[in-house]
Amino acid sequence: MSVPTNLKYTKEHEWILIEGDVATIGITDFAQGELGDIVYVEIETIGETLSKEEVFGSVEAVKTVSDLFMPVSGEILEFNETLEGNPEAVNKDPYGEGWMIKVRVSDLGEVDSLMDAEAYQSLVG
Repeated sequence: MSVPTNLKYTKEHEWILIEGDVATIGITDFAQGELGDIVYVEIETIGETLSKEEVFGSVEAVKTVSDLFMPVSGEILEFNETLEGNPEAVNKDPYGEGWMIKVRVSDLGEVDSLMDAEAYQSLVG
C-alpha cells in the first residue's frame, strides 16, 4: 500500500495535496483497495463552496457506494473529467491520474488538523 509523504490524509481515507491556495483531493490507495473495482465517480458540487467534512460526491464500486468528504473547506473548482469514462483510474493510480477534485481552500489552517503520512499509516495498519 502506497502512502506518499508529501500529502495530508483524513480518517475517511481522502488525501489532499496543497499547492498555494488550491488543493487536489482524491481517495487513498487503502480506500480504493477496500472498495474494490470502481465503476463510477459522481461529483455534482462543481462551483459550490462546502465546509470541511461535508459530502462532495460519491464513488461507486462493484460492491458498495461510498460518500466522499471534504478534507478542508473551500470552493470546488474542477472535477477530473477523465474519471467519467475511466473511473478505474482511481484503482490504478489513486494519487495521480485518479485525483477527483480541485478546491480553492477557504482556510489553510484547517490543513494542520489533517494527518501526515506516518499518522495515516498507523491508522490503517
